[in-house]
Amino acid sequence: MLNRAQLRIEIRNRRQQLSAQAQQDAAIGLVRQLLPCAEVLAAQHIALYLSNDSEIDTTALIQALWQAGKTLYLPILHPFCAGYLIFQHYQPTTPLVPNRFGIPEPKLNCAELLPVQQLDLIFTPLVAFDSLGQRLGMGGGFYDRTLSQLAANHRCRLIGLAHDCQQVPQLPVEPWDQPLHAVATGSRLLRF
Repeated sequence: MLNRAQLRIEIRNRRQQLSAQAQQDAAIGLVRQLLPCAEVLAAQHIALYLSNDSEIDTTALIQALWQAGKTLYLPILHPFCAGYLIFQHYQPTTPLVPNRFGIPEPKLNCAELLPVQQLDLIFTPLVAFDSLGQRLGMGGGFYDRTLSQLAANHRCRLIGLAHDCQQVPQLPVEPWDQPLHAVATGSRLLRF
């Protein structure tokens, strides 16, 4: 089994080799998989992210969720608690600024923040996932640390978004890893 660093390199390379057409097809398929799904239908406050580094494109999903009347939130690197995320209301007019990794995030507006415990659904990015619902992120631990604030019986659902090529047979798991309830790709929705 490859270690976590090796897996990140291998799976990111797979993802980056996808054609523009494959990326577009996956983004459209993602909307088809998620809009009728029970977790999305039941949710009002949904956190997601803006795609980066050949991640499955969330642009069409964002538009579809807005059209469905959902309230969306984007992650922001926590300004005072290093290694954590906070979530801010996201609308078409929300000003975005690059964070220290160059990823666009909302310009901080404390009046627009929602505690993670009040989110109904969080769509997470990932580098790799397995059939047990484990996710491998970029290695910074931002999502794992932030999601650890949710109690095991909390109602918030966690769904990873990925390309099919990001699935691996089994991920090496660490005690701090936060498992997902489901993973959605352009072709399927896997529940765990």
